[in-house]
Amino acid sequence: MQTWTTMQEIQPLAAQMLRNSFKKDRISHAYLFQGSKGTGKKEMSLLFAKSIFCKQREGSEPCQNCRDCHRIDSGNHPDLHWIEPDGQSIKKEQILHLQKEFAYTGMESNRKVYIIVDADKMTVNASNRLLKFLEEPSQQTTAMLLTESGQTILDTIRSRCQLLAFQPLNPHNVEKKLIQEGVSASNARLLASLTNNLSEALDMNNDEWFAQVRKLVIQLVEVLQNKPNEGLLFINHQWMPHFKERVQLQRGLDVLMLWFQDVINLFLDREESIVFMTEKEKLNQASMRWSRQSAANCLSEILEAKRKINQNVHPNLVMEQLTLQLQR
Repeated sequence: MQTWTTMQEIQPLAAQMLRNSFKKDRISHAYLFQGSKGTGKKEMSLLFAKSIFCKQREGSEPCQNCRDCHRIDSGNHPDLHWIEPDGQSIKKEQILHLQKEFAYTGMESNRKVYIIVDADKMTVNASNRLLKFLEEPSQQTTAMLLTESGQTILDTIRSRCQLLAFQPLNPHNVEKKLIQEGVSASNARLLASLTNNLSEALDMNNDEWFAQVRKLVIQLVEVLQNKPNEGLLFINHQWMPHFKERVQLQRGLDVLMLWFQDVINLFLDREESIVFMTEKEKLNQASMRWSRQSAANCLSEILEAKRKINQNVHPNLVMEQLTLQLQR
């Protein structure tokens, strides 16, 4: 359950602007929430809707316990309307239906709110119909348009909305949220280092394929460190069978980069930045095999390998070359 306090930690500027709307009693008739997936747009829109409808709110904070709050949580509030893509797009008929609904008086009050998810997926006809709707705003109507790509929305629609830019999540906040969701501390640190998209991080945490990635990276490092002559054998018989797609191989190399960054962090006494917290002893052993400079060189070689994969160089060839380079 989101509160304005928690949302202010995740998106401080956007949350403060919306809270000020209640303090100044100046709720705009239309908002454009723009930001990448997983930055809290949907959560913020639901919280804002609660604050609008809750009759027991204190300042901007909804009570979370009244009938209005519970019905918003369950998706059953009669005066809160959701529009999402029907297939690949939001169609003109969906906006027409919304206008028809808004022609009636609110079920519980004159206040009405509508939220358009993936607003950038509106067809041209739908966008033009929404524009006409926005050109004649009601004082009792509030729109929230949610999008990852605000630049593809008509300028005439953008100009009629108050723009709220949702920033990529801070890795520390992602880590904290993941732990709150039941992710182990060690996995939360790793996932937050790979993505600032909370939903993507949770998906990875529940993916058995990704769980094996961490193990394979550590095994590869141990082979390079202790049995370098078996490096190519490990790559061809254990590593490559797991990373069958180029996007998967990129993810594996991302995790491998984090390992060598940890080796450097160890040399610099930046323990608070170490990702592989539960493999501290293995990191200490790695620091005896790779110096700070050679670890930095390894990072450069991994980046070059990632670039080659993007250029469609054969993945097996890329990994064999990288293995030989990491053994130097």
